[in-house]
Amino acid sequence: QVQLVESGGGSVQAGGSLRLSCAASGRSVERINTIMGWYRQGPGKQRDLVATITRDGSTNYADSVKGRFTISRDNAKNTIDLQMNSLKPEDTGVYYCNERTYLGDYWGQGTQVTVSA
Repeated sequence: QVQLVESGGGSVQAGGSLRLSCAASGRSVERINTIMGWYRQGPGKQRDLVATITRDGSTNYADSVKGRFTISRDNAKNTIDLQMNSLKPEDTGVYYCNERTYLGDYWGQGTQVTVSA
C-alpha cells in the first residue's frame, strides 16, 4: 500500500504561479523504481496527465503545460513537486498525485487549483 498526500492548491489570477507538493509513504519495497506524476480533472472533463517523473529524473509533460510547469522529485524525502507558472484559466481543476508501482496505481485525494481570468 502507498499513501499520497497533496498540498499547495489554491486560487490565483491568470499569469500567476502555484506550487503543488505530494508526499508518499508506504512499503519501501513496493516503491522501488516507481513513476510519480500529476494528473488533473477540469470541470466536466476526464482526468488527464499533466506531468510524470521517474526515479532517475526522466520527465514527461502534457503539451499544454510544456514550458510553464516543472515537475521535480526528491527520492530521499519521498516527495514530488509541481511548479506551475504562467497559469491560465484552463489550468483550473482538481490536481491528483499519482504513483505507479508494480502492483498498480495509487492516487491522492486531490487538491483544487482555480485560475481566474
